[in-house]
Amino acid sequence: MDVLSVALGDVKFTHLMYRANLSYSTHRKYLFAALGKGLISKVHNSDGSVVYRTTEKGRALLEKLRDANYSLFG
Repeated sequence: MDVLSVALGDVKFTHLMYRANLSYSTHRKYLFAALGKGLISKVHNSDGSVVYRTTEKGRALLEKLRDANYSLFG
């Protein structure tokens, strides 16, 4: 859930890792799983930088997770 939340705005690989408080290996595993499921997209900017962004599918999942969390814990 943190990876999707952090990537709501364009974010670089290392910034995503640090903001989600993940180790490098865990971050790679989660990021590539999210990329494979279409929850996050990899964007190549005109300046050559690469950022990651939560897709509409990822936003929808994040909203469902937040709703479930609210239903369970108020």
